[in-house]
Amino acid sequence: MRETRNILRLYRKICYSICRDMGFFKKGIKMQIRTNPSQKELKQHGEAEFPILVSKEQLSIYESGTFLWHWHPEVELTVIQSGEIIYHVNRSVYHLRQGDILFCNANALHSGSMFQKKDCSYLSVTFDPRLIYGFQESIVFRKYVDPIIQDLGFAAVLFSPENDRYVRLLTALQSLIRLFDRRPAYYEPDMICQLLQIWKIIFQCYSPKVPAADYEGKELIRIKQILSYLDQNFMNHITLEDISSVINLCPGECSRLFRRYMNVTLFSYLKEYRISRSLDFLAEPGLSVTEVAALSGFSDPNYYTKVFRSIKGCSPRTYRKKYFTYSPENMKCG
Repeated sequence: MRETRNILRLYRKICYSICRDMGFFKKGIKMQIRTNPSQKELKQHGEAEFPILVSKEQLSIYESGTFLWHWHPEVELTVIQSGEIIYHVNRSVYHLRQGDILFCNANALHSGSMFQKKDCSYLSVTFDPRLIYGFQESIVFRKYVDPIIQDLGFAAVLFSPENDRYVRLLTALQSLIRLFDRRPAYYEPDMICQLLQIWKIIFQCYSPKVPAADYEGKELIRIKQILSYLDQNFMNHITLEDISSVINLCPGECSRLFRRYMNVTLFSYLKEYRISRSLDFLAEPGLSVTEVAALSGFSDPNYYTKVFRSIKGCSPRTYRKKYFTYSPENMKCG
């Protein structure tokens, strides 16, 4: 029985790899954050010689109005322009509204979703902390930057209009964004000056809590290990014992850790993740719904359809017709 299960796992991994390499997953209309198996975002934020990116975003461009859990070594500031967003950073949940600014620390896991299925527009400012400190032997690095980016307990800070530091932060961010958009002469050093002002404000909010950070760090590492395991094995049959053995915890504590950290049960997350990944397969017209279900980790296509309907509000076939349409010319061979 175990040998048969292992053969099926290998077969599904091979099928998934073949589908991915043949480009089956490039036809969807909605987008999603691209990550590696550890959920590290693959997108480059700015150029290597000047690593900062300012981008205008909205949740409606993402599948189901949600960008999935991910992390990156850069710091990110999110400025809400309109609407509302439920923003998760590690184990904390923030309900952001128009005007709010959220600081998300380097390497923190984060995700965002619509509130009451309404769109949200926001500006994302993502930058490498090296732009602030220059080199690791500098006093700016040792005194002001490293304590923050190494403190996993300091994952995020919310700045609302009533916050006494809000106006200074917003002013610096607005100047930074204008410089990024217009690129006048000497804009790079001027942007770094604004980043230093921003970092000063963030540092003024910082109070180290070493024991909590150590505990938080261990939990974060385990959560990333779980997410990596699910990403690499979602197409296979997965048990709680399989997952708990990866992080060297008993099954019960593994389940409680995930629920405590992610605000959702482990297998509820896995079901939603499998449905999300199944959309790549569903976009390929050559695959039947039964094949899509199997490649997504559902041994029973009827159960796949049931879960899909509960999450997406329609059947896989209806979703395929609505979002993945192809002209007759695209379907011709040769």
